Amino acid sequence: MSTNNAIFRFILPLSLVFGFFSCQAPDPAQGIVDQSIVAHGGKAFESSVISFDFRDRHYRIFKSSQSFEYIREFSDSTGQVRDVLDNSGFVRTINGAKVDLPEERVGAFSRSVNSVAYFAFLPYGLNDPAVRKTLVGESELEGKKYDLIRVTFAQEGGGEDYDDVFLYWINQETKRIDFLAYSYHTDGGGVRFRKAVKTHEVGGLVLQDYENYGLESKETPVEEMESLYKSGKLELLSTIELENIQVVKR
Repeated sequence: MSTNNAIFRFILPLSLVFGFFSCQAPDPAQGIVDQSIVAHGGKAFESSVISFDFRDRHYRIFKSSQSFEYIREFSDSTGQVRDVLDNSGFVRTINGAKVDLPEERVGAFSRSVNSVAYFAFLPYGLNDPAVRKTLVGESELEGKKYDLIRVTFAQEGGGEDYDDVFLYWINQETKRIDFLAYSYHTDGGGVRFRKAVKTHEVGGLVLQDYENYGLESKETPVEEMESLYKSGKLELLSTIELENIQVVKR
């Protein structure tokens, strides 16, 4: 066998391999999530600082693909409290002085701040590197058709609650998230179902208020929450309302 023929026989299989991968269909879940992010504000999320009041606390949220800063401020019997969660970790100050906290309190406060920021920024965070997305099918809910996206998290980079599971109902027409459900294991665990009930369009972003439903059983699979909601078996636990929303370009 000549040297040229040997090279040709080696190159041909590689070209077939590269051709195979280049012709693979795009991930449908990724495409649907990308469309939803655009429908909620797209790249405007990365250049915006979002401020709002939620349950007597003031939040200021910034998140990009490189960095994030979540700030929560409120007053209590100890004074003026300021919590900051960013790429460096969590810091609490009271009346301007840093407070030393036990590790379990740092974890609890961090989860609390991060949870508010996560839901406020939906669906932008669904493209974080640790997110695993799957299109599990279509659904019809309250007369509208949805793509149903299941989200899990890689352990590396997924945080303490990497084993949470989320379902998102993305409206096939508007591409917005109208419903979501999730199971969680921190702070006692449980399962929740949320319905978007009010839309705020501010500074090019679409933020939403939700009705928050649950049930007594903490072991119910998140996949059963839609049927339980349709049959009226979920209890309205609270309403997630964002007030005094402001969006400032960073």
